[in-house]
Amino acid sequence: MATPLSRRTLLAAGTGAAAGLSLPGVTAYADDRHATAGVRFTLNAQVLDGGEQVTSVTLHTARLGPIDPTSLTTGTFTVHAKATSPIPLADDVIFGEYDLDRTVTAVRLDRRGDIVLDLSHAEGQTGGGTLGYIAGRGRNVMLDLVYTLTQRAPFALRNHRPITVENFTQSRRLSDPEVDAFSSHVSGSGMKYRLYSPTGAHSTGRGRRPLIVWLHGGGEGASLPDYYDNETTLRANRGALGFTTPEAQRIFDGAYVLAPQSTSAWMQDGPRFAPLIREIIGDVVRGNRIDHDRIYVVGCSNGGYMSMKMTTVYPTLFAASVPICGVVGSFPPGGAPLIPDSELVKISTPSWLVASLDDLTVDPRANTVHAHELIPGSLVTLYDHVVWNDYQFSGHWSWIYVARNDPSSNGTHVWQWMAAQQRH
Repeated sequence: MATPLSRRTLLAAGTGAAAGLSLPGVTAYADDRHATAGVRFTLNAQVLDGGEQVTSVTLHTARLGPIDPTSLTTGTFTVHAKATSPIPLADDVIFGEYDLDRTVTAVRLDRRGDIVLDLSHAEGQTGGGTLGYIAGRGRNVMLDLVYTLTQRAPFALRNHRPITVENFTQSRRLSDPEVDAFSSHVSGSGMKYRLYSPTGAHSTGRGRRPLIVWLHGGGEGASLPDYYDNETTLRANRGALGFTTPEAQRIFDGAYVLAPQSTSAWMQDGPRFAPLIREIIGDVVRGNRIDHDRIYVVGCSNGGYMSMKMTTVYPTLFAASVPICGVVGSFPPGGAPLIPDSELVKISTPSWLVASLDDLTVDPRANTVHAHELIPGSLVTLYDHVVWNDYQFSGHWSWIYVARNDPSSNGTHVWQWMAAQQRH
């Protein structure tokens, strides 16, 4: 969480768009008489529960000719990765930078005939992340990624010609199909946002679709005056992406997913941000076939606060709200509550709150439990710890459970509950 709430504490696996990364030109020799122009490669990324990592590299070698897959081994190429901050840090500290060799776990050919190097990756693994966390500013940034590939042994075409690539050029593009499925926009007020449109959404044969609004945590806002990327909202966790998965799309019968990006942090000025978010929702609704009675708001940490704030400012806009580890009390302690009890008791939007009891960033009892006790008819799911696939995360990261449709009440999971709610 960013200013004033830190949400990605000590995540040493950043996320980086390989921006402006160009390595030496490439020359591949098919034999002594034929030289082939340079080979480019693309970094392929995937958003894990703990953030985005580069999981493989695609070498665009198909144009060299049909490659014999038996000539490829994990020792054919080595991969070195260097990730650095995209902005000057002065006296600040960034977590997530690295300069190391990546382990190649498998080598294969994709359907185009390009070589793909699968890289070792896992939750909490050092190196491979695409985001860095600037500690003093509570902010995630896209790391500058420079990958260096070296060929250690020849591989062969199916006609037995040996190929040795002497140089490689890294593509400027970071490929992540889930992230790339979101289009990029800027509202009239200057707030950036990403939008996922469901398959066939613009077909006249289908009815209007739901809209799910994802409000990010503090670490993904633009708390740096010189950095506003419209990227970290999708790459820091699976909060928005979870709703674009085939499972979620089936449950919601195809839903738009909207991810606005704060120009600072929602908690810094929720009353000012509320109409700016409302403006974006209005633009998206007008421009797409969206069901006005099925608009949902979900948010984590800073966004958990903002999801509740939106339901106090716009009590009839949303069909349901899912605040995750959100703040309603004073933060830091000692000041006025961010959402007074007098506002919480008036929330009429069906609400399902989620938190983990070992959250050391936002006190779950003073915030989530307190809000649940005041919001009429609200549901609450409290976890002891945040554990997924046998990996234990920070207790603040309870959004992982919502992104995986884990919370349940009387046999009904949170996505199914949301989908069943309609504005009255």
